[in-house]
Amino acid sequence: MCKTSVCLGANRMSSPPEPTPGCSRLLRDFAERLRRVWEEFKYKLEEVFGELLQCTCFGNAPERRLAQDFLSLQLMCDDETQVFNQRSLPALKRLAASQNADLQMSAAIYYLHISHHYAFVEPITALLLSSDLDVQKTTSFALVNLLVKKNVCKESVIETGMLVPLLELLQSGDPMAQCHSCACVAMLASSESNRDSILVDGVMPLLALAKSYDPAVQLNAAWALLHLTHSDWSTRALCQAGGIPVLVLLLQSSRSEVQFYSCTALCNIAAVQEHHPKLLSVGGHYLSKSLLTLMSSSVEKNAAQACRCLQTATKLGLLMSEGLLREVGQLLHHSSSNSALISQSCELIADLCGACMDEQAVTESLCLSGLLRGLESPSLSDETLLRVTLCLRHLMSWEGLRTTLSTSVSPEQVGRLVQLSGQTRNPELAYNSAAIIHMFELTEGFLQLLRPHYSAVSKYLFLFLKRKDVKFQQLGIAAMAKLKNDGDFLTAVTDGDLEARLSHRHEETEETRMIQPPSPSSG
Repeated sequence: MCKTSVCLGANRMSSPPEPTPGCSRLLRDFAERLRRVWEEFKYKLEEVFGELLQCTCFGNAPERRLAQDFLSLQLMCDDETQVFNQRSLPALKRLAASQNADLQMSAAIYYLHISHHYAFVEPITALLLSSDLDVQKTTSFALVNLLVKKNVCKESVIETGMLVPLLELLQSGDPMAQCHSCACVAMLASSESNRDSILVDGVMPLLALAKSYDPAVQLNAAWALLHLTHSDWSTRALCQAGGIPVLVLLLQSSRSEVQFYSCTALCNIAAVQEHHPKLLSVGGHYLSKSLLTLMSSSVEKNAAQACRCLQTATKLGLLMSEGLLREVGQLLHHSSSNSALISQSCELIADLCGACMDEQAVTESLCLSGLLRGLESPSLSDETLLRVTLCLRHLMSWEGLRTTLSTSVSPEQVGRLVQLSGQTRNPELAYNSAAIIHMFELTEGFLQLLRPHYSAVSKYLFLFLKRKDVKFQQLGIAAMAKLKNDGDFLTAVTDGDLEARLSHRHEETEETRMIQPPSPSSG
């Protein structure tokens, strides 16, 4: 038989799975090989069975019935569009129930062939219970086809007794048998009503296969474990069986789908408070290190999921915030051009700083300089730059951090902030960038960096004063008032339009203040 194993865990979570392009190709190749094998098999046996059918010596002897069964299956497989006739299914059942391994293998191969087109589950249980491992492997592959194509009810698979032999195949030691049976168990576990049956005898074998050196087996096992975290009671059973250390270990897998499944499963576990002691027993530093490594993944969904897991763990107090903040700062310095990573780091920094983090810890973490370095990258999207500027604005609201930034910002970073303040494609990005410039302390060192850009500064301030949005007007007025303290700014700004616009806005502000109704308290 074909020695091709199938791996069906990729790109699936709780939704009904669809075969990946690679798996579809494997199935097509297998079907093509099967057709070639069948043609050779048919050529060798067709004449013999034809003569047996014409012979009247046997009457209704088993040999004559066997010949009729094979002929029925032959006709069935010759025409893929032919509907089962009255003899085809009984013939398949008789071969499946045979004690002869060769006959069972013939039935299994036939069933695998028709599993692409028909959904008859009656022969599967008998074939899965065969004492021949090759028969079981072929049959479990056929069941994978049925489950992928949704040609069989998942609950009926449990009800007809197929789960027991499938769970036994998990411990067979044969990688192909383990891969196929694990894929079946994973798809069955996506149905909540099936998880109780799977948990009884399936958790420990799945955890063992999750540590398999066979990539396809490990992938399907991780997929099955993920499904077990989709309900509280199955998550509890998984954690009690020692699932958390295994899932943390899988974060370091070389396969991106295994990383995603294990990370998502850990997110689900972290959301339930009763499992926090077991998460902490793994070691907060080890867990955070593994998740931070995954955050730098080139696979965007993995990086995003790792960030969500870190945020969940941080909000619940499961990680050491100061140590994590230092690691995030180092990550920013090494990945200053990765938009997804920087966006996720900004969210994480905001969460960490909101968890009673002191200014000294933020300063020592290198997050500030990492964010400023990110501003210089020309490859960052506007969305990422918006997140960076929002994060910087939040951090600069702390006096100590504002002083630190005012003395550590570089000429290139100041120029970049001025450039972003003057761009018009993204108003919010312009506002955030100008607000950061306004928040800097006007030390002589900072003014020396800003003075070469006074002409560009006056232009974006003029645009701000012209906007109807009040927050832009207010920022423009405040920035003008602050910069007027530097005589070089007044010298550099020779455009009377800016002063006229500022005067006009002052008049409008005064008029608005005078016509506003008194507040209830003033009455």
